[in-house]
Amino acid sequence: MKSNAMSFYTFLMTLRNPDSTSESATFANAAFFDSGFPKQSCDYDEISSYLELNASYLASMTIFDDVWQLYQAKIA
Repeated sequence: MKSNAMSFYTFLMTLRNPDSTSESATFANAAFFDSGFPKQSCDYDEISSYLELNASYLASMTIFDDVWQLYQAKIA
């Protein structure tokens, strides 16, 4: 990871849209209210583990994987 790369959370917040029902926007909206979310992390395993154990608001880990791919493309 580049030292100046944005964290996954920072990227995720660009997808927030309270008026949207898309899975990515719903994920971002819910993560915004999750005080325990690893906000500084850029590590897939750390974020994935956190979500699997703590994010009841995430309907499927596939949503995270899809957004992670968008994130990777953004920081590449």
